[in-house]
Amino acid sequence: MGERANILYPSYSDRVCIVLVEPAIDGNIGAVARSMLNFGFTDLRVVGREGDWSEETRNRAKNAQNILDSARVSASLEEAVDDCSLVIGTSGKREHGDKISFRHFLLPDELPNRLDDTSGLIALVFGTEGKGLSTEDLHLCDFLCTVPTWEGYPILNLSHAVTLVCSSWFVNEISNASRGDLEKLSSVETVRLLSPELRRQFRDDVSRLAQAVPVPENKRNGIEETLTRVILRGMPKDDEISRILGVINKATQAFEDE
Repeated sequence: MGERANILYPSYSDRVCIVLVEPAIDGNIGAVARSMLNFGFTDLRVVGREGDWSEETRNRAKNAQNILDSARVSASLEEAVDDCSLVIGTSGKREHGDKISFRHFLLPDELPNRLDDTSGLIALVFGTEGKGLSTEDLHLCDFLCTVPTWEGYPILNLSHAVTLVCSSWFVNEISNASRGDLEKLSSVETVRLLSPELRRQFRDDVSRLAQAVPVPENKRNGIEETLTRVILRGMPKDDEISRILGVINKATQAFEDE
């Protein structure tokens, strides 16, 4: 009981990675590795840790030692997602008013449905225990996901949050299979997510536009976050984003020439 069975991984296993940003508790890293394998995820990336896993980490991972052994360790979130076409942050903080620009949320169940027929590597990013993702880390995310919890105590344990998000992908996978949709899906044209290079160009150009718009300084971050999150949430294709970039660059140039 509890043994690792030698069967094929789910279809999403090679296109979705789990990124932990500066996890503080060794046991949580191991528990995340176990949860990942429970739902067929294999690509773990850890920011701000050495990668020499402690005994506690190993023990909590149980039969998911291969997840730890192959984990990629990075010094920064930007480095950890440098090969990703889409970066999805997770947060339990639900802010209101002017800060809402940082919180354009999707729910876990919405992610696999939206991303079923796409190609390109997707990063699911989780922040450190107690604090979550910093403002700087949120800025690197294309849009955000939150697990619906009771408002009286909304913040989940790190490994529990990973479990719930990963579970939604697996449930979507088996739901498609049970409806007999796998053959149908194989005939659907795959939508290519933005290349990592084009994604970086888009974010740089939006940032430049936000700096050029004649608005009070305290409004610039909100403009940049809103444009980035709303446009990327629609998962535009390369040719679509290229046209959008043309408009953004012309608008930026016009503002800069004023």
